[in-house]
Amino acid sequence: MKRRQFMGASVAALAAAAVGTPALAESKGKIYYMVPTLLDEFQTESVSAIEKFLKDVGYEPVTLNADNKTDLQQSQMNDTILLQPKAIVLAAVDFNAIQPSIEKARAAGIPVMIFDRQITSTMCDFTSVAGTVEIGYVAAGEAQRLLTERKGGVKGKILQVLGDPADPYTLDIQKGFEEKMKPFPDVQIISLPAMQWEASNAGTIVADQIVANPDIDLIFNHAAHLSVAAVAALEAKGKKPGEVMMMSSNGAPVGLDLIRKGWLNVEVEQPLYAQAAAIAMFADKVVNKQEIKPGTYNVLGLESNLAIEAWGPNLKIPGAAITKDNVDEPRFWGNLKAPADPVKSVE
Repeated sequence: MKRRQFMGASVAALAAAAVGTPALAESKGKIYYMVPTLLDEFQTESVSAIEKFLKDVGYEPVTLNADNKTDLQQSQMNDTILLQPKAIVLAAVDFNAIQPSIEKARAAGIPVMIFDRQITSTMCDFTSVAGTVEIGYVAAGEAQRLLTERKGGVKGKILQVLGDPADPYTLDIQKGFEEKMKPFPDVQIISLPAMQWEASNAGTIVADQIVANPDIDLIFNHAAHLSVAAVAALEAKGKKPGEVMMMSSNGAPVGLDLIRKGWLNVEVEQPLYAQAAAIAMFADKVVNKQEIKPGTYNVLGLESNLAIEAWGPNLKIPGAAITKDNVDEPRFWGNLKAPADPVKSVE
């Protein structure tokens, strides 16, 4: 599917592009998706998923790519407001810089739904995010299982390679992981950050720690691309697949490939497809300004919790553990096969 990209497009250009989008039968109207960038597989697959699921529930999606430029996304938001779409779905380049545009859209009667990159500084109409602390919980459960299978109990040494310490995503995963590992005093966790999420930094950490702590049983990387660098570091030290157990947490295609090759035991998925499906499931309620009730919702088979927060309705979706036994299932976004079954609006 060809991606639409608008480089500082004018209102007229946006309108022309919207008119040129193939109309759906009895379309409920246009919903614009503001994607921050198309430079990684998570973002490109988010476009496919959000467009597919919005069409399932009768809307005509239009995607605008900000190319990771704050000023471009601000311009796209402000121009789109003049077109009066049914709603805007936003994954922000810069949380703080985009706040005035969110407030301007809502003041104009256009609801704003937040996808993936949570914004808590201003009111929004709906937020769909991964439960990052919960990802840490799932990872901890898998670590306990792996240690028990190999060592007969939850004991040993874990190297935890975080992403950038300024990123709440990695801090939340660390919080959940360490909370669930705390009851096991025979487990030592060494936590070090890969600054700027640079894979090379993760590789250096693993290479150094394998020398300093040759008895490391398990490496937990907070993203699949960090695991690629970790594997290279282990190979350079003469390690074979499976000799040191390894996990990571976002579900990218490279992580699934490492599972198939035997280097990675578990990948805890960031639930991209469910996050996108939730946007579509609640679109009618958001567009029609109907009450969204807190509680538990089943989103593509994942039990997800919706709470009414200070910034609006907030749905947190947990990740699932991917192993060699289920790695080929299409429900995982790393296989790049969005679910074929249509989603349905929440009643």
